[in-house]
Amino acid sequence: MENFSGYAKNSGGMIEFLKIENLALLERAEIDFRAGFTAVTGETGAGKSVLLGALSMLAGAKVGREAVGPHADCCRAEAVLRFGDSSKIDALLESAGLPPCEDGALLISRSVGVSKPSRAFVNSSPAPLSFLARLGGYWIDFHGPGEPQKLFSRRSQLEMLDTFAGDSGEIAEYMRLYSERREALAQLEELSRTRSLGADEIEFLRSRIAAIDALDPTEEGIAQLEEKSKLAEAASDIAEKSAAAAGALGGEGGALESVAAAAKLADEVARLCPSSAPLAERVRAASVELSDISSEYEALARSSDMDEAEIEEVRARMTDWLGLCRKYGRGVPQVLAAREEMARKIETQSDVRATIAGLEKRAADLLSGLSPVAEKIFRLRSRAARKLADAASKTLLGLGFKNARLDIGLMRLPEPSPDCGSSCEFSFSANPGQPLLPLAKIASSGELARVMLALKTALAEADSTPILVFDEVDANVGGEVGAEVGKQLARLSKRHQVFCVTHLPQVAARADSHFLVEKSQTKTSTSVSISRIDSDVGLRVSELARMLGDRNSESAIAHAQKLLDKKF
Repeated sequence: MENFSGYAKNSGGMIEFLKIENLALLERAEIDFRAGFTAVTGETGAGKSVLLGALSMLAGAKVGREAVGPHADCCRAEAVLRFGDSSKIDALLESAGLPPCEDGALLISRSVGVSKPSRAFVNSSPAPLSFLARLGGYWIDFHGPGEPQKLFSRRSQLEMLDTFAGDSGEIAEYMRLYSERREALAQLEELSRTRSLGADEIEFLRSRIAAIDALDPTEEGIAQLEEKSKLAEAASDIAEKSAAAAGALGGEGGALESVAAAAKLADEVARLCPSSAPLAERVRAASVELSDISSEYEALARSSDMDEAEIEEVRARMTDWLGLCRKYGRGVPQVLAAREEMARKIETQSDVRATIAGLEKRAADLLSGLSPVAEKIFRLRSRAARKLADAASKTLLGLGFKNARLDIGLMRLPEPSPDCGSSCEFSFSANPGQPLLPLAKIASSGELARVMLALKTALAEADSTPILVFDEVDANVGGEVGAEVGKQLARLSKRHQVFCVTHLPQVAARADSHFLVEKSQTKTSTSVSISRIDSDVGLRVSELARMLGDRNSESAIAHAQKLLDKKF
């Protein structure tokens, strides 16, 4: 990839490098782009749209399997974009969990297979296709036969108008008030769905809360209760058997008496045979251990000997606990969560009227605050609409519409909305006597593309989209009008990177970069190639002469050279 010298010409952002593989009839192309205006030319049917197809593919457009060429089982496009300030792109990437740009570079790639699903990567990390489309809205705008919808949308028209008007702060203030009012209304809606509880129902909830509070369940307390419950059920049996064990060990004729006798004999043996002293010590230790065990069994017998009242109390508490578990779920957290929910319902009932009154007042106050802000925005938009319509209409005069008129109608909305209290509609009349019609009613895609060109020219300083792509912008025009189209595209390229597929030599001659798309055929195959010709004056003059009618004609060659001389 080359370092482009004209980057300062378009500090917003640009495509530096594009790689295309097996897209339609194009087997492979690696293209370095420069800032400014790029023209794409070639004979009809040569496949000029393949370059725009690669760009739209990277911008998240739908691409069918038919786009896959004959050279492999998938097609692929990848690009390197460079931004002078990538903070907005980085924020979008961060929201999607993707790595940020490095030194302002954004890497995008996408492949579409015949039998495999489409795959996309942003900065070398996998990204969903939906995000690719969202990201594309930040860096590229397509204008031509395939992309009229954006210009038709009233929301997009309003965004265009607000972009032209500039950031006054009122829209941000309106959206703050609007969001707060929506939140208040949503809370009111939720409260309206809350059923009012009767006195008996509230008393019932309180009784259930009291039942939980009486048990006062904690993890440690319930564990102790469960242990006590087990002991209570076996208390008499444990006491009886523990006492018997203690008696067998320490009672009359028990094991301790026998071991004590054995210890006495062991001591006598040790006096006669000192080497047996360790054995005597072990017998004495056994006697001590048995004595301790006997004592502990006696203690266990005493502690397990619960009276009937104590057993009944433990059983009652355990019954209460199991009842709570059946109602609310087994476990202390579930029971406590149920208590909290019942308490919340009671509290809500107590405060609901006051809460509703407070929310209604807040919503009314916010509505009162919205009205003057909406009126300020309407006035700002009205001024901007007149200026934008006038500027675009003047540009349209030079684009072949001698009597064209563009009008931007602004309407107040009766209710608060995300459109900040007003909406707009762009209308157009191409000829005298024709009524103004919404842009969606414009039949010619060429007319529509030129209207967009006029608007984009007027918006050039305010529009933040760095890359603009035009297709058929010069349809059905020629001569001086074509030259004016080229002039406007060149003007746009001072602030944007501009791509244009064109059939007019007057437009192509204005371009900073010129790519030629050619189709070649054999008996068995057809292929497409893309080559840069702006660095070779002879090739460029030849292509312009072809576009003028005859690349071998001396007059066409002279005319082509004259067109290039005008640019420089």
